[in-house]
Amino acid sequence: MSQSVLVLGGSGFVGRALCEQLTRQLGAGVRFTVPTRRLPHAQSVQSLPGVTVVQADVFKDLPRLVAGHDAVVNLIAILQGSTAAFEHAHVELPRRIAAAMAAAGVPRLVHVSALGVAEHAPSRYLRSKAAGEAVLQVAAQTQGLALTLVRPSLVFGPGDASINLFAKLQRLFPLMPLGGADARLQPVWVQDLAAALVQVLLRREAIGQTYEIAGPRELTLGQLVRLAGQATGHPRPVLALPGPLATLQALAMECLPGEPLLSRDNLASLTVPNVPSGRHPGLQDLGITPSSMEAVLPTYLTPGMGVARLDAWRARH
Repeated sequence: MSQSVLVLGGSGFVGRALCEQLTRQLGAGVRFTVPTRRLPHAQSVQSLPGVTVVQADVFKDLPRLVAGHDAVVNLIAILQGSTAAFEHAHVELPRRIAAAMAAAGVPRLVHVSALGVAEHAPSRYLRSKAAGEAVLQVAAQTQGLALTLVRPSLVFGPGDASINLFAKLQRLFPLMPLGGADARLQPVWVQDLAAALVQVLLRREAIGQTYEIAGPRELTLGQLVRLAGQATGHPRPVLALPGPLATLQALAMECLPGEPLLSRDNLASLTVPNVPSGRHPGLQDLGITPSSMEAVLPTYLTPGMGVARLDAWRARH
């Protein structure tokens, strides 16, 4: 096992869960570095044993950050943005990571991508993710990069950006007009994804593999939204919007301040099933039994059942 791991994106939603599990499962003797542009953004991981938070610009400071580590986990991604922004985050950054690792003699990389990536996918998000994977595959073939690709479905848990927002909207509005309501997903609990990433780091046989990480059950986006409403005690009717109206809804959301709940590029991504292909190993191959949304959502969405209900799970793991 690597004795020092650089976790890029370690202060984010998935990164926080990963750092918690890394420190819990690997214990003393292993150190983890989490870079962040602003130190307050990483407060949730600063107190974890073995974790060092450093202020840095990942795009500019990679050579300095990578040096002295045995492995790198890349969690950095964006869901919204221009073609140039997707290229920067999903293609140029992996290219720089591979170059910095080669220069520093660091071989091991675990790169988190996404289900449904393809060169000719309908969305900029999926195409750029595929291009980033291709860059790293070339590095694996030409410079000995010990690469593992991890492709999760939609990730949910306390602090997620999607399920929490769907739940909040159903507390406020009597009806949920929804574009892409029939989109197919197989949501995975953030703790299951984090556990998978730990196992991938621990297993030498994971090098050269691609893992498809998904929950136990396929759902439509409409079913997912209904589950979020039920967990909060505010279930609302979901009105599935036809294609043109869904596009208008996404366009309107793009015009609002902040990151939109649903963009036209997101709608395009939803036309690709966000479910495992069956061609690659998954959670069960890593010894992990996936948790269902029905079991987990009430632990952080139902009033009076906060994240403390996860303490029993944490104690077992």
